[in-house]
Amino acid sequence: MKPILKSVLCLAFMSAVTLHVKAQDFPLKSIKMVVGQGAGGGIDTLARIISQKMSMDFGQAVVIENKTGAGGIIGTEYVAKAPADGYTLLMGPIGNMVFTPILNKQLRYSTTKDFTPISLVASFPLIAVVTPKSNIKSIAELVAFMKANPNKSNYGGSGPAFQFASELLRIKTNTSGEFIQYKSTSETITALIAGDLLTAMVDTGPAIASINSGAIRALAVSSPNRMAALPNLPTMAELGLPDVEFRFWAALFAPAGTPANVVKILETEVNRVLKMPDVINLMANNQVTATPSTSEELGKLVASDLQRWGQVAEKSKINGAQP
Repeated sequence: MKPILKSVLCLAFMSAVTLHVKAQDFPLKSIKMVVGQGAGGGIDTLARIISQKMSMDFGQAVVIENKTGAGGIIGTEYVAKAPADGYTLLMGPIGNMVFTPILNKQLRYSTTKDFTPISLVASFPLIAVVTPKSNIKSIAELVAFMKANPNKSNYGGSGPAFQFASELLRIKTNTSGEFIQYKSTSETITALIAGDLLTAMVDTGPAIASINSGAIRALAVSSPNRMAALPNLPTMAELGLPDVEFRFWAALFAPAGTPANVVKILETEVNRVLKMPDVINLMANNQVTATPSTSEELGKLVASDLQRWGQVAEKSKINGAQP
């Protein structure tokens, strides 16, 4: 073998071995998982469920760091600018990764350019509900009422995610009304109970108890299948509205440029954790579904959601960031 060719082959072999060793050695220190929302909230809870299991398997601490402010923008931007080495991750909800970028063109981060997707973590549908002070008992009756009474057809929610969902339903049913902003789902439910609000799209966790008690009336769920917690509640597709089928999500991201072998290690680990029976049960108790995925699948979902919800924003003229 010629000396030059032999040297080239040796270098190639050494490079391959080096990459393999780096992959096997990750992580060599603690990992920081950033949450842009406050401690004790839904996204924080998801992060703590999986970080505990990851720490045990990796033999390195996976530490939650809550960097709150501006509706999650501060924490998200922090990770976007962090070193791309796999040691700083983001638990990113659809709000910060899709809705905020659509609404706020002045953001200093791009979901598609500044992040590497790792895996979905959890997903959940929204439920269309109405005030019990109305006689409305179905989506068909809600649509009929809104068409006949646009001036009495207010709908509300606590932030962009809920407005986007409400606008999608309004667009697909060709109805009109006024959106009212609330600070939380709990506040939205209080307004529904009092009769100050006609209808809303609400997240499952905070709404289940009020639905079961009859304090608010559920009409349909946005998921492809019926919910185990509300088996008698029809899906939007069952009611002839397949275009209003969706699930919101939270997922794990790393800064753009994170080495592919490190991303694969993280993806594999997150998927392993999400398939554990106790993790599945913990998430179900929080009214979300453990949703493992590949990095590629998450990337495609983000791109699809940016396009889909961007069209909703354009058609309904939603504008301006709502942190």
